[in-house]
Amino acid sequence: MKNKSDRTWPLPRQPWVMKMTWSELLFAHWPIEPEVVARRLPQGITLDTREGKAWVGVVPFLMSNVAPRPCPPIPGLSRFLELNVRTYVTIDGKPGVWFFSLDAESPVAVRTARATFNLPYMDATMSLEREGNGEIVYRSERTHRGEPSAVYDASYRAAGDYTEAEPGSLEHWLTARYCLYSVNRRGDVYRGEIDHPPWKLAPAICDEALNTMGDGFGFRFDGQPHLLMAESIDVRAWLVSKCVAR
Repeated sequence: MKNKSDRTWPLPRQPWVMKMTWSELLFAHWPIEPEVVARRLPQGITLDTREGKAWVGVVPFLMSNVAPRPCPPIPGLSRFLELNVRTYVTIDGKPGVWFFSLDAESPVAVRTARATFNLPYMDATMSLEREGNGEIVYRSERTHRGEPSAVYDASYRAAGDYTEAEPGSLEHWLTARYCLYSVNRRGDVYRGEIDHPPWKLAPAICDEALNTMGDGFGFRFDGQPHLLMAESIDVRAWLVSKCVAR
């Protein structure tokens, strides 16, 4: 992995435990009133806002080369589609991601992540097709028992050159997040660190046929979203560790 980084705190002292590649990734974000988002967060999680708004993202992508540190990718388990609904939070000065949902087409990944990382992964039927013009057609329908239905049906493509986001820009604020936060059933807050080179991002065009990913949380994805397409990126992840909210 490249040494260049835009992270703002040191890497964990413990060794990373999981590697993966993210590709065909779209960041679609909508500004939403902070009180609407904050009431969906558990105690101890502080919502980040920018210019008076919270931002909620719908992020479809392909996971590949997924494997524990000492192992090569396992055929049938190391490649699957994922789609998350997320917002942005900070604890102890470390800005990160809060996931409202993570839909995936791999039952093994869903159950492993729910048990290991305290994350709301959910089963879904998903597909991705690449068109000749570089457009990606992405479809997802949640099938997880006991969870609200959610559908995403859209096509998207890059509409410009890929560059690194400028520090201080909205693009950098939305994407330069090197940890996730989760809460277990007892209400304990955990942080999961990740690391990767700085994102290479391009403006994007997206045509949504249907997007109900926010319905179960009371999020209305009205108006034109802020759209970014990302180049493929290699990621390392650490086990979650308990943290103290302040």
